[in-house]
Amino acid sequence: MSRFWSPVVGTLSPYVPGEQPKLQNLVKLNTNEHPYGPSPKVLEAIRAAADDTLKLYPDPSSDRLRHAIAKNAGVQANQVFVGNGSDEVLAHVFLALLKHDKPLRFPDITYSFYPVYCGLYGIQYETAPLAADFSINVDDYLPGANGQAGAIIFPNPNAPTGRALSLADAERIVAGNPDAVVVVDEAYVDFGGESAVGLIGRYDNLLVVQTLSKSRSLAGLRVGFAVGSAELIDGLERVKNSFNSYPIDRLAEAGAVAALEDTEYFDKTRVAVIETRSRMTAGLQALGFEVLPSAANFVFARHPEKDAAGLAAALRERSIIVRHFRHARIDQFLRITVGTDEQVNLLLEALAQVLQG
Repeated sequence: MSRFWSPVVGTLSPYVPGEQPKLQNLVKLNTNEHPYGPSPKVLEAIRAAADDTLKLYPDPSSDRLRHAIAKNAGVQANQVFVGNGSDEVLAHVFLALLKHDKPLRFPDITYSFYPVYCGLYGIQYETAPLAADFSINVDDYLPGANGQAGAIIFPNPNAPTGRALSLADAERIVAGNPDAVVVVDEAYVDFGGESAVGLIGRYDNLLVVQTLSKSRSLAGLRVGFAVGSAELIDGLERVKNSFNSYPIDRLAEAGAVAALEDTEYFDKTRVAVIETRSRMTAGLQALGFEVLPSAANFVFARHPEKDAAGLAAALRERSIIVRHFRHARIDQFLRITVGTDEQVNLLLEALAQVLQG
């Protein structure tokens, strides 16, 4: 600890991102990146934008991108907020909308950045335990025995479990908390979940956060966005413009717009991931794994007779990387990204060898 640090720095427990190892012939199934590259139209758009205009600052309002998102989501541009990846969007959401006198509420097993943001911004929070089957219990988020939350956030589908809440249940949470902001984090929604974006016109307390990192194959471009009432978006804009007025650069905006416009490529690759997920799930179950129902581009699986950390280490020796979380209740699970068919074949073959050994 440095004597030059601000007091808050020493209290932080920073988020630990998925490993980005530099191994030869690596099968990388640990960070939920899309197994297929971005649309060729995205690459064309980025090349075209790499010109003399890079000497100029980008549009601070990212109007072209916001209009493209609005068109895609069926909302108005003033209901869209954009940022440098959904993590930055969430960072602004926590400060602008989720810090209140009463605690913020979210699941006990969820995206591990949430408590990090709470620590960074001094936000009180409380967790609601997932059910025994790792599903979200809607009643835990309704005013009642647990009291009124200051605000609510949950991923749908949840991470790292992959389980999805139905749109009807998500709406119950939003409708049941008219005086609290409810944030639905939909990073993985395009792989089988039901988006809550269509509810925004009916609920001014709802904010939906999405990203182009997953289903649009743009994890390296860093573009995320939120959709909600103009009142919520205005609060986010005030925080953003007190932090960084230019979060989306010219190349990112060009590529993001092209990705949103190429719906044919999006649908083709999204469906390919869903189909491979089904085959991977069946293959894991044939090897004796319990696999939670997944609506994401990953599965959450455990073997009743094998230690998860040991399995992850054995796979690593074979240049296959998966994610293992050393947290209560889930330390015997592996989160495995859906790869290409070839990568999934290598995974299943390696696991069969490990289990036989």
